[in-house]
Amino acid sequence: MTMCYAFTLCFGDDARRKRQRIRASPSFAPQNILVTGVGMSKGLALARLFYEAGHDVIGADFEPNGVPVNGRYSRSLKKFYRLPKPTAEDGAADYINGLLRTVKRERVDIWVSCSGVASAVEDGQAKEVIERRSHCRAIQFDVPTTRTLHEKDTFIQETERLGLPVPETHNVTSRDAVHKVLHSPKRRSYIMKSVGVDDAVRGDMTLLPRRTLSETYNHVSRLSISRDKPWVLQRFIEGKEYCTHSLVVDGVVKIFVACPSAELLMHYEALPAISALSRAMLAFTKEFVVRRGNGMTGHLSFDFLVDETASEKGAELVLQPIECNPRAHSAVVLFSGMGQEVSKAYLSVLKDDMANGHDYDEQIVMPRQPLKYYWSGHDLVELVLLPFLQLLMGRMHLAVWLRGCSEFAAHLLFWRDGTFEVWDPLPWWMLYHVYWPGQFLASILQRQKWSRVNTRDDEVQTYFLHSATRDENPPASNRIEARESKLRIQSPRAW
Repeated sequence: MTMCYAFTLCFGDDARRKRQRIRASPSFAPQNILVTGVGMSKGLALARLFYEAGHDVIGADFEPNGVPVNGRYSRSLKKFYRLPKPTAEDGAADYINGLLRTVKRERVDIWVSCSGVASAVEDGQAKEVIERRSHCRAIQFDVPTTRTLHEKDTFIQETERLGLPVPETHNVTSRDAVHKVLHSPKRRSYIMKSVGVDDAVRGDMTLLPRRTLSETYNHVSRLSISRDKPWVLQRFIEGKEYCTHSLVVDGVVKIFVACPSAELLMHYEALPAISALSRAMLAFTKEFVVRRGNGMTGHLSFDFLVDETASEKGAELVLQPIECNPRAHSAVVLFSGMGQEVSKAYLSVLKDDMANGHDYDEQIVMPRQPLKYYWSGHDLVELVLLPFLQLLMGRMHLAVWLRGCSEFAAHLLFWRDGTFEVWDPLPWWMLYHVYWPGQFLASILQRQKWSRVNTRDDEVQTYFLHSATRDENPPASNRIEARESKLRIQSPRAW
């Protein structure tokens, strides 16, 4: 911790001086901005951007097991509030009331919701209450919009209703319905996904049907499928996966970035804004927002697979939206150093340009010269420590381990950590020295089982562990390279 304070003393003045210069401008009026979810990288990144732009930032988050989240120690926060977490037994009333009290006590002008997957709908409820009972504006979709976009089945239905392309998707509520689709004459491959939030199966990307009929039946028999726990069967697309993050204010896309994705995304690199894929995903996002109407305001993130199809004009890449996340995406870390541009986009929700000394235009904010991002704790374990254990047990060659060490060293030297900032190092230190040790200790004491850790979003997650060998039927979602110079991206006009 002494080293963190030394870093702050040596390098923190630049950020502070920049902030002071902005606040000294006669035309600038700082806003009180509440950011929830500062324990996650996306919330912390936004809090820092608002701070750099001269605004007063209040942070809030859940603190599971009583362990303090790392974001509460950020220099960017004027104050931090611990929020009660919504529960199935007590509902979200305490959480919403806690948010409302914070908004009124701190005279918050804008609430920026950076919710996790489990509290997205509750944040939609909170938005409706806060905007009705205070002057605060919320960067959060309302409940109907959040519910529709949050669930996999209703999102696909809504996208299809809007006349936009969707992959073949089947809603199933019984094992018989699953087998009826799997063994249809089409002879296609599918991925099964739980409609609701279920960490126990969230990482299961098993390709169906399996190699034999008995393997297929055995796999499906282990899944809990019913009307209360519906699933979707989605056609397997052998293509590269991408994700996007965007800010939508009153039906206008203000911020956008697209990047390659993965099932557990821990490395971020923005696609060039001028690339055909980035432009196509931006066009889809804008078209979705326009066709849906109702002046949407909130964070909107899509997951896409790129499907290669043959047409009269040759090979064609077709974007297939597979999921939507109506909340902030961790890709927001790619906007580091763009505090003023990002803040202007968020403040446009106030529609009070003169009072804030800002001239808002319709130009979409996109990362300029983005760097590559990683999380040092994740890469240290995945590339160095776990392989070293395999090396000791004779399950790995020395050359392979040294290659992993070299990759980690390259990330350490040339990439940026998603949590660490030279002028604000304490959240990084607290994440690995206090938060995670505390969570591991709580898991041991409470006898909670887990299979992997998400250091990006500060989550201990329990996932389905498949006993079958994945190499028999690997999900090849990362095999096709997008040869943009040779393949044509389908025009939005075709939608």
